[in-house]
Amino acid sequence: MIVRARVVVTMDGPPIENGAVAISGGRITDVGAIGEIKARNSGAVVDLGERALLPGLINAHCHLDYTGLRGKIPSSKSFTEWIRSINAEKERLSEEDYRAAIEQGFAEARKFGTTTVVNFEAFPELISKIRQPMRVWWFAELIDVRDPKRASEMVDAAVAALGNAEHRGLAPHALFTASAAMYRRCEEIGQRDKIVLSTHLAESREEMLMFCEGRGALYEFLKSMGRDMSDCGGKTPLVSFLGRARGYAGSPGWLIAHLNELTADDFALLKTSVHNFHVAHCPRSHNYFGHSPFQFQKLQSLGINICLGTDSLASNEDLSLFGEMRAFRKAFPKVSSRDILSMVTRNPALALGKPDELGSIRPGSHADLIALPVNGPTLYDEIISLEDAVSWSMVGGEAAEA
Repeated sequence: MIVRARVVVTMDGPPIENGAVAISGGRITDVGAIGEIKARNSGAVVDLGERALLPGLINAHCHLDYTGLRGKIPSSKSFTEWIRSINAEKERLSEEDYRAAIEQGFAEARKFGTTTVVNFEAFPELISKIRQPMRVWWFAELIDVRDPKRASEMVDAAVAALGNAEHRGLAPHALFTASAAMYRRCEEIGQRDKIVLSTHLAESREEMLMFCEGRGALYEFLKSMGRDMSDCGGKTPLVSFLGRARGYAGSPGWLIAHLNELTADDFALLKTSVHNFHVAHCPRSHNYFGHSPFQFQKLQSLGINICLGTDSLASNEDLSLFGEMRAFRKAFPKVSSRDILSMVTRNPALALGKPDELGSIRPGSHADLIALPVNGPTLYDEIISLEDAVSWSMVGGEAAEA
């Protein structure tokens, strides 16, 4: 098969006018101008007309379990109150509700051009029951706040539940809900199986207050649940994390969600850290909570790989990464549109340890592609400004029209 478009946006080099890609066995085998591709390859030509062909988008942080909670939790100045509200909503949900939510989330994400999603999954036993219309990294979301003595047992059970999922990961939920033993066991398995690990870190001011000063709404809430609070006071969340994650410096490393609350000492520590960090920033969820400004420039100056995600519909209006790119551009207008597009293509591919297979159009990469209408000369600006559904997409060489 040959797919031709007005322009092919490879993300590896300059756009190719009147370009095309050859596809075989679900992979891209050749990229270039249409004349060159037809001369070197046989097969039917799918002509996308006046559209740009680009890599499918990668959502670096999402909770598809909560797709059914859109609009049900009003924004609050208190992160802790939001946690209470979402816990109350979750108590009403059945296994069928969660399964339906995940499938609805897949459909919405793909409508907006996502072809790979990093999904935090609280119920990995559901995976075998769910049809997957895209590439999924299933991260078992792990919480042992009520029973830290069972940390290793819970991690091992999650690994078993992930079963034959093609792409697996482990996600101790956060410092305040997962024990040090749970983090250590996840690192042991991550190193053994060469898988990505993820966690929520330094997300809110209340988390910062809990760990730095041993007080505040989140501190009191978790104390009332019986959590051992002896790790609180005198340390930032980042310092506490580095004390638990004892050196998972290899590839792929840690994909950290949020990282909003950092001190000057934290940045000094990051300069010397041996950890392999990637960060998933969720601009619209960040705005929903009113978190402290995201320190993009400082993190980027340290060479930290920044990706974008949507978070969940319990704190966002939809699962469009184009919406996240627009929100990021509003917050950081000096960052180029091409660099912003990299945050949903090349950057998350690197975070997942698949830079040669995802996030760009090159020979050997998965044929995960999307096409968008383009009209003017400002190509990358047009791309990230898209508000409509994506008109054509392909995952693993299988195409679908909107």
